[in-house]
Amino acid sequence: MSDDTDLPQGQSLYRRLLDEIRTGALLPGARLRETDLAARLGASRTPVREAIRQLEADGLVTHLPRQGATLRRMDPPEVIELYEMRSVLEGTAARLAARAVTAVELAELGALNDALAAAPPGQPAQDLNRQFHRALLDAARNRFLVKTMGALHKTLLILGPTTLTDAARATDAVAEHRQVLAALAAGDAAAAEAAMRAHVTAALAVRLRSLRARPLPEDED
Repeated sequence: MSDDTDLPQGQSLYRRLLDEIRTGALLPGARLRETDLAARLGASRTPVREAIRQLEADGLVTHLPRQGATLRRMDPPEVIELYEMRSVLEGTAARLAARAVTAVELAELGALNDALAAAPPGQPAQDLNRQFHRALLDAARNRFLVKTMGALHKTLLILGPTTLTDAARATDAVAEHRQVLAALAAGDAAAAEAAMRAHVTAALAVRLRSLRARPLPEDED
């Protein structure tokens, strides 16, 4: 978690809740009651309310009848649309990076992927994977693409932990990253884009299997 000591309390609580969404501590469908969150986070209701409003502005929270503020659920068609956009944007990032990446950046990407290969499934792997994708995005040298991806990544948080919680998926992701890296090293923009799009498509397949295995709302407590 980032150092939030210098942030206003509402912003600090917002970041804490984002972290809980990212790690799966808060799951889709969770009710965000101001009184409960204030007690758990050791804050008054005013900054909690501000944090919830920020999450709502990000599209992560919705208000449901008789339930109030609730962490959004996404159905499979929405997830497919989200990953389609991720494929376009990350594919573009890989294509641009193939033309602009430096030897230092390539070495950093390779080291991150090697660390990911050695990491156990779970939070360490997720953090390394996030760093890999961010480093590749930075190598694309396009500020507008970075901004657009930032908005998309916030929406992806609704889905909770990444697919790398699955050990087989984590192994496959490392191999897919290596294909992207090989294309970057060769300066082959088309191959880099194709490899990244294939990587995102593979992640989508795992995500959809996970969503469809989830109990229906009426079966949940």
